Amino acid sequence: MNIFTQIIAKELQLPQEGVENTLRLLDEGCTIPFISRYRKERTGGLDEIKIANIADLWERLKETQKRKETIIKTITGQGKMTDELQRRIDAMWNVTELEDIYLPFKPKRRTRAQVAREQGLEPLADILLMQREQNPKKVAERFIRGEVKDIDGVLQGAMDIIAETVSEDEKSRQQVRNMFSRNAVIRSKVVAKKKDTDEAAKFSDYFDFSEPLRRCSSHRLLAMRRGETEGILRVSISTDDEQCIDRLERQYLRGYSACRQYVEEAVKDGYKRLLCPSIETEFAALSKEQADDEAIKVFKENLRQLLLAAPLGQKRVLGIDPGFRTGCKVVCLDAQGNLLHHEAIFPHPPVNHRMQATMHLQQMISDYGIEAIAIGNGTASRETRQFVEEVLSEKLQNDDTKVGLYVVSEDGASIYSASKLAREEFPDKDVTVRGAVSIGRRLMDPLAELVKIDPKSIGVGQYQHDVDQAKLKHSLDQTVELCVNSVGVDLNTASQQLLTYVSGVGATLAKNIVDYRKEHGAFTNREQLKKVARLGPASFEQCAGFLRIRNAKNPLDNSAVHPESYSVVEKMAEDCGCTVSELISNKEKRDSIDINRYVGGRIGLPTLNDIMSELEKPGRDPRQHIEEFDFDPNVKEIDDLVEGMVLPGIVTNITNFGAFVDIGVHQDGLVHISQLANHYVKDPNDVVHLHQHVTVKVTAIDHRRNRISLSMKDV
Repeated sequence: MNIFTQIIAKELQLPQEGVENTLRLLDEGCTIPFISRYRKERTGGLDEIKIANIADLWERLKETQKRKETIIKTITGQGKMTDELQRRIDAMWNVTELEDIYLPFKPKRRTRAQVAREQGLEPLADILLMQREQNPKKVAERFIRGEVKDIDGVLQGAMDIIAETVSEDEKSRQQVRNMFSRNAVIRSKVVAKKKDTDEAAKFSDYFDFSEPLRRCSSHRLLAMRRGETEGILRVSISTDDEQCIDRLERQYLRGYSACRQYVEEAVKDGYKRLLCPSIETEFAALSKEQADDEAIKVFKENLRQLLLAAPLGQKRVLGIDPGFRTGCKVVCLDAQGNLLHHEAIFPHPPVNHRMQATMHLQQMISDYGIEAIAIGNGTASRETRQFVEEVLSEKLQNDDTKVGLYVVSEDGASIYSASKLAREEFPDKDVTVRGAVSIGRRLMDPLAELVKIDPKSIGVGQYQHDVDQAKLKHSLDQTVELCVNSVGVDLNTASQQLLTYVSGVGATLAKNIVDYRKEHGAFTNREQLKKVARLGPASFEQCAGFLRIRNAKNPLDNSAVHPESYSVVEKMAEDCGCTVSELISNKEKRDSIDINRYVGGRIGLPTLNDIMSELEKPGRDPRQHIEEFDFDPNVKEIDDLVEGMVLPGIVTNITNFGAFVDIGVHQDGLVHISQLANHYVKDPNDVVHLHQHVTVKVTAIDHRRNRISLSMKDV
């Protein structure tokens, strides 16, 4: 059994057998999507979230194990390792408590206590701590030598040793830590000389703020820490010093000998100078880590929803990147997202070539058989939408062909348009054309297009630039991978970037797949993957089930059925006296199958149930259908808003304190978590999701800070 199985199973409250088998699969190089989809029999049906949690905890435990090995080596090298100490370290997996054990042995800079020890004052410190000596000054005379010239210096050195002993003692640290856990308060104060500056305005809520640390939400803590980083705020964490000192004195003071006053003074010094700052730093780091985790969790869920947003599908799309002075950049794309045509039109002031723009737009719609139009939601979006609606209305009088009209988020489009990836795809096109292409493609398939952009640039995070960047990247990359594999990827049309996230593929194999496709043409079956350079049996096993081939000779190649299970489906078809294609199209034949007859080897009921679901709708897209949306035509600017207005809106971002909603005035409004519903809401995601169409009421407008407060209660 893996040495971490029991710890992980207990921590995550999961069955030991499932955890053990999951760790074995991970150790064999299997990916999380593959394990969750195709190895349910071994894991006991653990989903991708539980498997990801197992993988993350496993990595942390391996890091802790390395730290323990370093600690053991250091203490052993000092000749201070004992059997009891070895047993305690071996049994300890709490990192904080492990560091407490190590602290007295940890190599450190030359402290006041270390200097005193070098002067031979440690025996005197021990005498004072026992608090039995009635004349400590007389005892101290025996230690006057070398650099120590007088009794006061001797006693001060001994007290420095006691102070450090107190600060490094496990029990002392735990007592103070417990006080911080229960009573710590986080405070922020504005730096006086920055109070009236423009950059300080956004932190005005925290100019004189205090709150119990355990109740401080992640967004408030991260806001304060950002203000501190920008030099606007001073932030501190503190607890009741008197109570802490009182508890330490009860631990160290005994009797009423003349030594007591020295120990009492040393305890206070140890607390104020060493122990309290150490625990405050610990809690500052711990609270920041917890806030980071909460913010990353919010970002992950938002990103997941955004990536799994409803796609329009393979339609001929016209994409528009709207603008006033520089005009609207228009691109025409075929059903596969290839660029067919691009130009700029100027329907708005100051150029105002509206009639010419109308003619050009109508001509493009007609020439390229446009089925849908995507408009970016940035500057001039509302005006461009109104213009396009007029063009389409006029077109309908002469042609009854329906063209869908959609507003698409532009977040990150400019990042993509200036990226190496975009330059490689469109080397002779400028960034405005590339941006319009991205907008059009986002309508067709948000997932395929958004994977080309750094998730931090997509605009659905909460303080994403303030959290641990390595942890954020790991979490977001994992989210993208899970989303890509839950949908599946068209092997013949997927970009290199999209293929990178397919289970078992990665950057090198993604490039090799695209190169093979260019040289040999479209894949006709999954077996051809084995001919791709460096794509061996292990990689094939991991990726094959997530890659789809439309119109393949074998219909299973366009499904989530893994090639390792083809023989089972073929046996089902044989027993039903039909082909696999007939089995897929004939519900009666599928309903007649007793799947229990096909249990055997590593194929169990979970896999067979998945196979039957897939045969019902092979290659189905789990995402919802896209819907059109209209803002209130009478509201275009923040000055048009009036308290009490009820307006349609689109959810653009979700945080743990509420949801931001676009109501068409170029500034998203906030529906605070307390205003999301008539009942208590613990998590905004329980009530709303990204891109959801909602109805909201305007409750407040702050023109100075450009803030809009909204409510969904009783609307």
